[in-house]
Order: sequence, then C-alpha cells, then structure tokens
Amino acid sequence: MEDKAKVILIFVAICSFFLVAKSAQLQIFDSKYQEQARRTTLDKSIKYPSRGLIFDRNNKLLVSNSTIYDIEVIYNNVPDVIDTSELCTLLGIDKSAFIKNINKNWSSPQYHKAIPFTFLSKVRPEQFSVFQEHLHKYPGFYPIERNIRNYPHSNMAHALGFLGEVTKKDVQEKSDDYRNGDYIGKSGLERTYEYALKGEKGVGYVLKDNLGRNVESFENGRLDSSAVSGSDIISTLDLDLQAYGEELMQGKMGSVVAIEPSTGEVLAMMSSPTYNPNLLNLDRNRGVSYDSLNLDTLYRPLFDRSVMAKYPPGSIFKTIFSLVAMEKGILTPNRTIYCDGVYEVDSKGLYKQKCHQHPTPYNVSIALQHSCNTYYYQTLREFIDSYGYSTPGKGLDTLISYLEDFGLGDKLGIDYHTEGKGFLPRSEVYDRMYSSVYNGWRSTYVLSLGIGQGELELTTLQMANLAAILANRGYYYPPHLVKTFVKDEFTLKPWYTTKKKVRISQEYYEPVIDGMAKVTTLGTGKLAYITDIELCGKTGTSENAGVDHSVFFAFAPRENPKIAIAVYVENAGFGGAIAAPIASLMIEKYINGTINERRQYLEDRMKTTKLIATSSDPIDQ
Repeated sequence: MEDKAKVILIFVAICSFFLVAKSAQLQIFDSKYQEQARRTTLDKSIKYPSRGLIFDRNNKLLVSNSTIYDIEVIYNNVPDVIDTSELCTLLGIDKSAFIKNINKNWSSPQYHKAIPFTFLSKVRPEQFSVFQEHLHKYPGFYPIERNIRNYPHSNMAHALGFLGEVTKKDVQEKSDDYRNGDYIGKSGLERTYEYALKGEKGVGYVLKDNLGRNVESFENGRLDSSAVSGSDIISTLDLDLQAYGEELMQGKMGSVVAIEPSTGEVLAMMSSPTYNPNLLNLDRNRGVSYDSLNLDTLYRPLFDRSVMAKYPPGSIFKTIFSLVAMEKGILTPNRTIYCDGVYEVDSKGLYKQKCHQHPTPYNVSIALQHSCNTYYYQTLREFIDSYGYSTPGKGLDTLISYLEDFGLGDKLGIDYHTEGKGFLPRSEVYDRMYSSVYNGWRSTYVLSLGIGQGELELTTLQMANLAAILANRGYYYPPHLVKTFVKDEFTLKPWYTTKKKVRISQEYYEPVIDGMAKVTTLGTGKLAYITDIELCGKTGTSENAGVDHSVFFAFAPRENPKIAIAVYVENAGFGGAIAAPIASLMIEKYINGTINERRQYLEDRMKTTKLIATSSDPIDQ
C-alpha cells in the first residue's frame, strides 16, 4: 500500500515539474511571448453570415442583402480620456447621444462592462469607411458587419415580412444563436423560415496592439471558424401575378389569394392597402416608418387581411353547402325548389326572406347560376331539421363536421404565423345565444347560414382553398409559400405534400362545377367571362352594416385547372361588380400572360376604381 502511495507522489511531482518548467519558459525565458503580451490583446469577433435570398417561383429576386455596420463597445476597454468630439463627428451623433449610448444600467443582467454591447447601430458603409480610418484612436470600439434586407420590387410586403432586433426573450431562449443587437425575422417568410435563412455565425480571433490596431491572426487562425450563409429560398409566389393583383386592388380595401390547385402552392397573396417593404428594411428611419404604419387605425396597412380578417363568405358558400347537402341526401342534383322572389319562413307568411327575380331553379346548377337564396334557405332548414324539428343542434353539428373536412373552422396550416381560424358556429353557440328562449332555438333562427351569412366566418385564404378543392373535385394540399430550399439540408415539411380529402362523393362535383361555369356565362358573374378560358366561379355579396362586401371565388380552366382564386373587396357592393372582374383579370393574366384587347376597358375600370381615399397606394411615404 505504501509503495503505491509513493508511485502516485512521484507521478504528481514529475507532472508538476513539467508544468512549472513550461510556465517559466513562456513567462520568463521566451521574450517572444513577453513582447506579444506587452504589445497586444486578444480580440474575439463574431462573423455574421449572409442571410439567404428569397426568389419567386420563376427565380426572380424578391429579397436581397446590403451591408451596414454596428459599432460595439466593451466599456472596460475604453480609455478614461478619448476625443469624444471627434468620435461624435465621425459617427454623426451629438454628445448627449454618446453619453446615452455608452452608459447602461450595469445592474441589469443584459449588460456587463466586460462584454461587448451595441453602441451605435445601422452605420452606413460610406460613413463607416471614414470612421474606420480613425478606429485605432478609439480602443474598446469594434465594428460589426451586418446585412439588411433590400427589396427590388415594392410588392409582397406582408408575405415576405421584415426583420427586427431580437428581444430579451429571443436571447434567453436561443442564446447559442443570438445575442443583443442581432436581427431576426419578425413576420412573413422571414419569420417562418428564420432557421433556414439566418445561416451560422463564425468567429475570428485577432491580436491587437495597444492602439487597437490589428497585428495578426491568433495562432494563424487555428481557432477561427467561417460564417455559413443562410439558404436561399424559392418561394411559390409569382411576382408578375402579385404585382398585377396589387395594381388592381389599389384604392380598395380587402384581399386576394391565388393557389395552384394541384400542389397547394400560393401564387399570390395580398392585402390592401399595402405598403412598400423597403420602409421596414432596418435603415435609420425604420422606427418612424413602422410607427406611421402602425398608428394608421383607419386603413391598418400592417394588418394582413388575406389570413387574419374573418369575413362572412356570402353566396360563394352555396357551392360547398350544395355538396354537403347532396352527400347527406337533402338535395339531389336535379331537385327543384320553387322561388318567386320571396321565401316565407312561417306558414302564415308573416316572416319572409327576400330573394331576387330569376328563373325557377330546376336543379342545383341553376340554383348556383342565379344564386337563389330561397333554394338554400329551404335546404338549410331541412338539413338542420333532419334529426327532428326539436333537435336542430344535431343537424347543425353534422353540417359543421363536414365543413371541417374542407379546412374551415381551424387554421389550414400555411407556413405563415398570423393565419386565423375563421369561425364555424356549432350548436352550443346558439344554445348560449338563445338560452332565454322557451324550448330553445330552431332551424328558422339560423337560415342565414345557408347563404353564407350569420355567424359563419372564413378567411380569404380559406375561400381560395375551397376553390382549389372544387377544382380538384374533392381534395387539397395545404397552402404553402415555399417551393424549395437551395440548400439540400432543408426540405419542405411533409404536411404540405400530403393530400387532404373531403367526404363528398365524386358524382356531386359536376353539378356544382356546371353551375359555377354558368355563373360567368349566363349568371351573376358575367363580367368574369373570358372568351378562351372556361372559368368556373361564384359571386357573393356579403351583407354589412354599411356598404356590402364584394366576394368572388373561381378556378380555371374547368379541366386541368391551373389557378384557384378568392377576391374579397370590402364595401364594394355586389360580388359581380368588383371582385369578379379582378379575379377574372388575374386568371387571364396568369394563364395567357396578357389581357385581351376586348377586356382592356374592364382592366382600366378596375385600376381606376377607388373605394378608399389614400394619398398613395401602396403606402410609400
């Protein structure tokens, strides 16, 4: 036992000797290290990666990068005496800004005198080049190169999104990726695909002399690592279609969503009024621009109506309701329901609902062609009463369960963080609403649901997806905004390539689609007619306390559809007057690439029709 202890002591002594000897060599005998330590300090710098670019589906550049600089400072490394006047002049700030920027709340865990923090952000290259010549005079101050976003086009502000500084929560949750002063995607594609776009930071170690000048790379860069650029993204969006749609929507309030039915790829997604995305590109005036947009409570340009606004769909809902009613046997494709312009709710004719004058609907197609309200009041009444007049909740909830198959009442799961759910009123909504009524509510209380009114609410995205389901005759792929990533390490989530089916028999789609085709030839949407493209659509007029909203959704061509679209224009009146022409012009532009000269008048009318008074649209002041 004693021998083993002696061996251990001898081993420790030998190790200690070599450690002391090496230390002596470095600190006493080797003048190289003494001189280097006297003249230099080791500086660790972060290398920021280039953020991934964003392209449209045809490889047209949508988002690029440009360089700006942040000036960081380590408080403990700043000399007690520096020429603050010259420094302020070089950086374009005054003395009060200098004092404010360098003095922090040192009791806060956010700041430490030995850790770098941002002294001045968003210094432009031309200003930094002047400052860099004098950088050696200001030990403790360090330049950080960053990228800001540029937008070659004034379109797609909502879909693309913008960057902003990380929050305290961001840093706490993702300390390995972010530190104070970093930028992160705040909205749109920038936020959803932050993980792919941001890239990976690198690090460099440089020896500096006592004047703050670079001497050499530490140990020939052995500890350095390169920044890794973020992945470029090919979006599903079509720049030309989006720009055309935004032009048609100028001076109007509402939204448009267009989808490729066979894939679920979003071709265009716009909210109007919109704004120029360059307003929020992190230049020095970004805060002023954001406040201006955010404080516009009249038109709310930051509010994305395409996915956030909830609207009664109006008569476009009749197409989906027809499918469900036929599936449940309430309707047959050739059922006749007589209409003389009035629907009498009670047998005495005391309670009536209006319809408009049109031929008697002898089948579902004609009912859709002329958008007969009576047809769908009666159908809804029978549907809800199908389990008994005194148990309307069961009938309503059956209808709601089918509507959920169409992606209604919940998020569709688009790769866009602000998507809303819309609203499907289940029986408990009316149980609460009519709790004081003796024996509760009845089918006659909710007739407006049959024509897409009442408590039913959808987003424009959901409406466009309904058009895609009709185009596909019973299925859809969840809408998405990214087509592919340039770097193979990132892939589209399987959710977006998984087919979603609805519980409707194939035989019931053609009567509905036939009615939608007749809408644009001999029905309520004749302004949407295109000579060489068979467009299937449905108008809607969503009732409103003021001027009604104009609604239209469609797909085209009838066979092998290439585009499905929904247009919702607030306070624009009849669906066939504004929404239908906008949708058909976008369809024609997308499929043919141009507008037939016979429809130029319609294009001019839509471009010049102004329903709201804005100084400029898109907002670019």
